[in-house]
Amino acid sequence: MKHLIQLVCLLLIMSISTSVKAQDADKLYKEGKALYDKKAYKEAVPKLQAAANKGHKKAQYRLGRCYDKGNGVAEDEAKAFAWYSKSAAQNYHKAQYQLGRCYKKGKGVAKDHKKAVRYFLLAARQDNADAQLALAKCYLKGKGIEKDQKKAKMWVTKAVKNEEDGAEILAELRKDAAEGDEDAKILLTLAGKK
Repeated sequence: MKHLIQLVCLLLIMSISTSVKAQDADKLYKEGKALYDKKAYKEAVPKLQAAANKGHKKAQYRLGRCYDKGNGVAEDEAKAFAWYSKSAAQNYHKAQYQLGRCYKKGKGVAKDHKKAVRYFLLAARQDNADAQLALAKCYLKGKGIEKDQKKAKMWVTKAVKNEEDGAEILAELRKDAAEGDEDAKILLTLAGKK
C-alpha cells in the first residue's frame, strides 16, 4: 500500500510539472507572438525559441517563419524547414502548409512535389485556405498528383469560400489573373468567380 501511495504521489507531481511547463510555454509564446506582431523580431525570437524548445507547436511554426523570412535571425531555409517539421508533426495546419511550400520550392529540403501535395492535403483538410488553393493548383497542373480538373475545382471553390481567408484568396487570384496569370484565370473560372 505504501508503494501505491508513493506511486500516486509521484504521478501527481509529474502531472503538475507537465501542466506548469505547458503554461510556461503558452505564456512565452503569447509574449513572443505579441512582439512578432509588432515587428519587434529580435525581442520575439528568444521567447519563441524557449516556447518552441518546450514543444509549443505554434511557437515552432512562428520560429520557422522567422528563419524563413530572416525576421530577427539570419535567414536559414534548413532551420525554417526543421521548425516547420516539428510543428507539422503536431498537426498544426499552418506549419503543414509551409512544409508543403518547402517541398514544392525546394526550400531547406530537396524538391518533392508528392510530399508537397501530402502536406497541402493535411492542411487543406483542416480548412487552411492557402493549402486549399495550393492543392487546386497541383491538381490543375498535375504536379505531384494526377491532373484532375474536378478536384482542382473542388479545392479552389473551398479556398475562395473559406470563412477566414477566402476573400484574400479570391483577391489574390483576381490580381494574378489581371496580371496575365493563365492558371489564375482558369481557377477563377472553375470557382465560378470569373
